[in-house]
Amino acid sequence: MSAVIVTGAGAGIGEEIALAAARDGHTVGVLDIDGAAAESVASAIPTGIPLEAAVNDEAQVVAAFDRFESEAGTVADMVVNNAGIVRFGSLAELPVEDWRQTLDVNLTGTFIVSRVAAVRMGRAGGGSIVNLTSINGVVPGPHAGAYGASKAAVALLSAQLAIEFGASGVRVNSVAPGFIDGGMSAPLYEDPATRSARTAAVPLGRLGTPADIAAVVLWL
Repeated sequence: MSAVIVTGAGAGIGEEIALAAARDGHTVGVLDIDGAAAESVASAIPTGIPLEAAVNDEAQVVAAFDRFESEAGTVADMVVNNAGIVRFGSLAELPVEDWRQTLDVNLTGTFIVSRVAAVRMGRAGGGSIVNLTSINGVVPGPHAGAYGASKAAVALLSAQLAIEFGASGVRVNSVAPGFIDGGMSAPLYEDPATRSARTAAVPLGRLGTPADIAAVVLWL
């Protein structure tokens, strides 16, 4: 049995990844800034360990990993950086604080968690890190604020992590969800016109699901 920590696992895509990992027999660290949400998801997993931490706070992340290792009895050999935020608004009017907060959580948070994980994995003989980026990190979308820029940066950070930690047996990959009916995108699809337009743009003729993303993440 392997051990996995999923960030932002208190809801949405992160929750689905955590539940899918549990079904595959993994010990699962359910990490979220919302402690109650982490507890709720972890309670549905026989091997679930709730972890409360803000991913952009290094001390909290280190404490969460220490707790996980103490309770699981092992170093996590899989870490999924799913935690992220978006602050919608036109760049002309976007508060600088919204820009900074998005970069701090999405990019700096991924860096902090990845570094803490990679160092420990390397000492233990290796492991796998999967970072969630986005279609908006490849193709910009209007009024997405710093979100697209942060996710494009996460993709490059993933490559840099891969070349720096590969020699210690740590693999790093990124997954860029497209039009997903769930997670932070769920409110967008409450508009029938948006749902119809985006569905029509997908070759399969349907929106993606959190389960689709979980399957790719766990394969990696």
